[in-house]
Amino acid sequence: MVHLHTLWLPIVLSSVVVFFISFVLHMLLPVHKNDLSKLPSEEKIMDALRPFSIPPGDYMMPCGTGPESMKDPAFLQRMKAGPVAVMTVMKSGPPTMGRSLGLWFIYLLVVSTFAAYVCSRAVGPGESYLHVFRFAGVTAFAGYALAGWQESIWFQRKCSTTIKNTIDGLIYALFTAGMFGWLWPR
Repeated sequence: MVHLHTLWLPIVLSSVVVFFISFVLHMLLPVHKNDLSKLPSEEKIMDALRPFSIPPGDYMMPCGTGPESMKDPAFLQRMKAGPVAVMTVMKSGPPTMGRSLGLWFIYLLVVSTFAAYVCSRAVGPGESYLHVFRFAGVTAFAGYALAGWQESIWFQRKCSTTIKNTIDGLIYALFTAGMFGWLWPR
């Protein structure tokens, strides 16, 4: 068994590497350019919503009150009439990335820590690169990619976006696994 605290270097280094890889995938390559679409008549829709001062949060419209709504004729009529939307309202103002990038890095550390924990329990010191790679990779892949499919299943997010995010997760997992395999205690 390997003690978790001895794996601080692969945890941090894999997080740093994935942080920079995610920057390349999202900012330098055109892969995610079309993940979100512009609304037709965007200005009119923004002007129409502005007077409501909707606080930041996640919303659905129409929004039922529970499973009983699926039998409520008024709710069903609103669903039929549309538009039906799930939306996230963010704080107004100029875009700032500092908080999001900080939270992203913390998330990377958490995924790498889980990968370290699984490896520390499943793989002993001195094990082969590939043996460590396998456990770290599958754990990191689960952390980076699998939960995103819920968005396509329940909220009808474009499958193309979910597939691209899954591929990103695979790339992140491969690099995470590589760092663990390389830096595994001998």
